[in-house]
Amino acid sequence: MEKEITLELVRVTEAAALMASRYLGRGDKEIVDKAASDAMRGMLDYIEMKGTVVLGEGEKDKAPMLYIGERVGRWADDDPELDIAVDPIDGTRLVAFGLPNAISVIAATEKGGIEFLPTYYSYKLAVGPELAGKLDINATIRENLRVAAAILGMEISELTCVVLNRDRHREIIEEIRRVGARIKLISDGDIAAAIATALPESNVNIYIGIGGSPEALLAAAALKSLGGEIQVKLWPMDENERAKVIEAGYDLEKVYRTDDLIKSDNVIFAATGVTDGDMLRGVRFQKNVAITESIVMRSRTRTIRKIIAYHNMAYKTIPLKSAGEIKYINGLRRI
Repeated sequence: MEKEITLELVRVTEAAALMASRYLGRGDKEIVDKAASDAMRGMLDYIEMKGTVVLGEGEKDKAPMLYIGERVGRWADDDPELDIAVDPIDGTRLVAFGLPNAISVIAATEKGGIEFLPTYYSYKLAVGPELAGKLDINATIRENLRVAAAILGMEISELTCVVLNRDRHREIIEEIRRVGARIKLISDGDIAAAIATALPESNVNIYIGIGGSPEALLAAAALKSLGGEIQVKLWPMDENERAKVIEAGYDLEKVYRTDDLIKSDNVIFAATGVTDGDMLRGVRFQKNVAITESIVMRSRTRTIRKIIAYHNMAYKTIPLKSAGEIKYINGLRRI
């Protein structure tokens, strides 16, 4: 990319996390998502880029903010043209009910750098650098766990697998238990779970299961910088979606790997914690100061930065963009 926008992207996820954290534990997922989306959308327009949202909340007529195809950024003549992928809050329910592992996420690449996945859900397998290229999403869970244990020099009983706690994963969970590995069940937030496999301090070895396709792409953006790997297969929700995907020419047996999902060699990924999790600490408030913890990565240089920011809320201004209007929050109070 022609211009360095790393810190600007962190400011975007910080703003989204700060606004969403106001509604921690209030039981309202919609207001959490709206607050984060509003802040993220407002902050994006300050960045010197010609940005197009290629992965967002949905199509324009179904998503009032950050829809696919939306133009964000300053759009000056000399600004670089970038593709933007966002998830204002991965884990809106986690924030709404005060649960761990909610994050705000954004990724940016050169134009055409992010693959399009036609299904809402995908079957995913994510691992860290030591296991990258060593496991096979088409192999049995038993086989993959045996290979992982041998490569890592661990007993199978010492391996930890992360799985979304869903009825559709009952067979996966039972198979992991039969083989004897440890399981960490999560209720939501599988972007952070997939990325955690590549972070030594997380003590997570494998992420496996069926989850959102947009989340797979955002996880791939981070894993590309971390040296990890994600493998993905399309998973149609029903026969109607299956027929549409096949008619469009997609192969349901194709395995998409990290470089297939993020085709650019230069992707920037940023995330800020909203609630405490394995990857990041959540937003904390101390008197008039809010503390955020963020991570930002750049694949070309494999640089990983963690940023702890102290926001004096008496002076903090966050632009909120909704229905074409920008409103400013000073000290998180509307003025």
